[in-house]
Amino acid sequence: MSDSVSDCTESHSVVTEAEVDALVRGICFKTGPPRYLGVEVEWLVHELRQPRLPVPSARLEAAYAALRTLPLRSALTVEPGGQLELSSAPAASLMECIGSVSADLDAVRATLRAAGLGLIGYGQDPWNPPRRFLHEPRYDAMEHCLDRAGPEGRAMMCTSASVQVCLDAGYEEPGPLGHGRRWWLAHQLGAVLVAAFAHSPMARGRRTGWLSTRQSLWTAMDPGRTDAPTPGVEPRAAWARHVLDSPVMCVRASSGPWDVPENMTFRDWTRSGSPPCKEDLDYHLTTLFPPVRPRGHLELRMIDAQPGDDGWIVPLAVTAALFDDPDAAETAYRTVKPLAERAGPLAAPRNPLWRDAARFGLADPELREAATVCFAAAAEALPRLGATTDVLDAVAEFIERYVARGRCPADDLLSSLQGHSPARTLDPSHSRSNGQFHGKDIRT
Repeated sequence: MSDSVSDCTESHSVVTEAEVDALVRGICFKTGPPRYLGVEVEWLVHELRQPRLPVPSARLEAAYAALRTLPLRSALTVEPGGQLELSSAPAASLMECIGSVSADLDAVRATLRAAGLGLIGYGQDPWNPPRRFLHEPRYDAMEHCLDRAGPEGRAMMCTSASVQVCLDAGYEEPGPLGHGRRWWLAHQLGAVLVAAFAHSPMARGRRTGWLSTRQSLWTAMDPGRTDAPTPGVEPRAAWARHVLDSPVMCVRASSGPWDVPENMTFRDWTRSGSPPCKEDLDYHLTTLFPPVRPRGHLELRMIDAQPGDDGWIVPLAVTAALFDDPDAAETAYRTVKPLAERAGPLAAPRNPLWRDAARFGLADPELREAATVCFAAAAEALPRLGATTDVLDAVAEFIERYVARGRCPADDLLSSLQGHSPARTLDPSHSRSNGQFHGKDIRT
């Protein structure tokens, strides 16, 4: 959501349907040996003294003004609800990526601490309803568009946070590091990552019935915007077709509110009397939110924000190992291949495999078995990627605490509520009435 885009007034050279197809195929899968790695870490910002209370907008504005003066290597952006995101520069190694982002986070935390604020990693804010912090034409249009499908869009915009791992697309040739294999693996292994790192079992102080409520939001939103392309199709062709057939979120304007068309795909727009320009295509690509988004590299978007100051390091390290180490990649491929049958013909995240991963986490026996093998392969591969003892220890601790026990971080949050006053659970089907979730009373 924080993607930078060009001003639509910079160029008015229109693009045809065929040109869009060619451009998307050319820019979204840039193949070559996997050399670079990146991570985008999103955080909820909270009051240090009263973490459950929302931070007043004026305090957030002052804190972010101070953060923008810091000499960070990572790009710092603010999400619509005031969440903070750090996006690393492309790194040549796992430890370079971890070291750079860790240093930036230390500086950010020190500045926030001076203002009485802190960062906390939940996939979905457990306590507060969605509240817009940024009021810009992009987010006004996004809210208007997503509201048509229900309240999940606002929750995604304003109360969710994630760890997004960015990987090279891979080799042009087939094999464990080939781009076709990596694209397929991302969509099958993605469900295992959802389950293992689920950390959003609550919303508005109530259980939702999902261990990854954040992932359930993506599943409930407009499928044309949040689904993966059709499975089983060559990646470039699948993504180009998906881009053309996805709905246009908005048509930008140099002044005033942006138009939010209804039921117009980008293909429709290219065939209209006022076709889009190249900058409109660039912008359209930033309004698509599939679980794996090709942007020259592969952006894996399915992992919830993690607990602890350094919790983000484990999903980064494990994912990097399972994709960039040939032996670990082959093991992961063979391990998750049987899960494809369970996923069926539906695209992620709407298929049964992904839904069960978000709802049950590693309590699901098949997902637990797959996670056990994949995490072990990652742990074995990490020394070959130059991981330090601290990283190896963090991964080993995660395996022992969660994977080996069929648990995920969401289980810890739910366990911490045991013995407290009666909780309520939100209807897992996310039934709606006046844009609000319904809850029903149960005993914890």
